[in-house]
Amino acid sequence: MGRVLPHESDTPFLVYAGTGTDLIFNHGIELPGFSSFPLLETPETRAVLAGQMADLVALSGKMGLGCILDAPTWTANRDRAAPLGYAPESLDAINKDAVALMDEVRIASGRQDVLVSACIGPRYDPYADIAPMSAKDARAYHSEQMASLKGSAVDLVTAYTFNRLTEAVGVVQAAGDHGLPIILSFVVETDGCLADGTPLKTSIEQVDRDTDAAALFFMVNCAHPSHFANALTAHDRLKGVVVNASKCSHAELDEADTLDEGDPQELGAEVAALIRDNPAISVFGGCCGTDMRHLRSMAREVLRQ
Repeated sequence: MGRVLPHESDTPFLVYAGTGTDLIFNHGIELPGFSSFPLLETPETRAVLAGQMADLVALSGKMGLGCILDAPTWTANRDRAAPLGYAPESLDAINKDAVALMDEVRIASGRQDVLVSACIGPRYDPYADIAPMSAKDARAYHSEQMASLKGSAVDLVTAYTFNRLTEAVGVVQAAGDHGLPIILSFVVETDGCLADGTPLKTSIEQVDRDTDAAALFFMVNCAHPSHFANALTAHDRLKGVVVNASKCSHAELDEADTLDEGDPQELGAEVAALIRDNPAISVFGGCCGTDMRHLRSMAREVLRQ
């Protein structure tokens, strides 16, 4: 019998998806191409990856929440890995190894409410100046990574930081082709819209139409609550928010050479307000600029309601 997934549970789930800034600024670890999967290669950096997720497990357990452990596979696809020197034939083992590490953390917890997800990123940087793929091409492209994940210890996959609708459609279809439950997470701008100006609500409804509502549900990630609070409209298909600590735009964050960690207490209150106004949300957590202080504040404020 499989574990209960977030949309099937009455208990909220905590997630920590944006661990890269913590690795860079707090652990002093270089991430070429903002990729975490190369850290699997050495015992020291593997331990850091596992430690981040063990901290998440401990916090969620203390607060009475479930949690989702995201494997460091966001850029472990053919085109994002190639500039880092990884051949396509090496990626199958890398994806499996990343999931296995998260499964070790999960097994050590002894808990049934700890889920392992493989983190799926877009083919290229979501802000790269390239023509969008067709849904058909995206389906074929992401199928390669999904094939590596099928039969592993994952409970689901989460497609993070997608802002092109055709690629979003294709990645959902690719997951379905391999029997993998998928959460689709959009990244939005400071106006709550995708980069091309498509409103969040419209984006959700279009992907659902083109995939027969195959995604488990939708989330927003890598944006501050102030960027999208007015765009949620209590949509029953949007069940997760994974937020940035900073109120800066993506362009401003890309140029920053110091960490903007925002105000953990304020962020916790803002996430709680989002969930109060959007009761369908059952997954929440931190993205860029956050650490356990921010997640602890979010959990405390959400549970206080």
